[in-house]
Amino acid sequence: MQIVLATRNPKKIREIKEILKGLDVKFLSLKDFPEIKEIRELGKSFSENATFKAREVARLTRRISLADDSGLEVDALKKGPGIYSARFARNDRERNRKLLKLLKDVPAGERGATFRCAVAIATPDRKVRVVEGRYRGEIAFKERGKEGFGFDPVFIAPRYNKTFAELGLEIKNRISHRSQAFQKAKKLLKQMPK
Repeated sequence: MQIVLATRNPKKIREIKEILKGLDVKFLSLKDFPEIKEIRELGKSFSENATFKAREVARLTRRISLADDSGLEVDALKKGPGIYSARFARNDRERNRKLLKLLKDVPAGERGATFRCAVAIATPDRKVRVVEGRYRGEIAFKERGKEGFGFDPVFIAPRYNKTFAELGLEIKNRISHRSQAFQKAKKLLKQMPK
């Protein structure tokens, strides 16, 4: 079975493949389909965005597609940036700096946040299944760690008192919102006909 990961982000591709290892699947990504243009996220929820991307990629590639949409909901920002996390600023470094600047006057104990992830699996005949994962933590006062991507350097996993960027991939891939959602997706993929 071939499955197309609906992303071009090399760090995300690596993370997803690591979480889904053990499946009897050949993974492709949008890097294997350069003719497919960037798919805009126009939904009002993580689930809607993941569903739209997965359906579109399944339609264009005629293969099973797996898409995720994830982001950070910060309590002090009224659950923002939420579904706009990727568009919060131009790149990871700017996103983290912007977030820390917005929270500079927010004290410890009031910096709660939730990482959320929705994963959609779409077949070429337009059937879709969606699963979700979430991880509750808090925002650090400065960037810490070198691993991961996105908001990982500023998101603290309370149980470890480390940011996702300090934890390393092995631990992060066991506990994260994306891991939770993709573990659920893995169970669904195992049930699909070869």
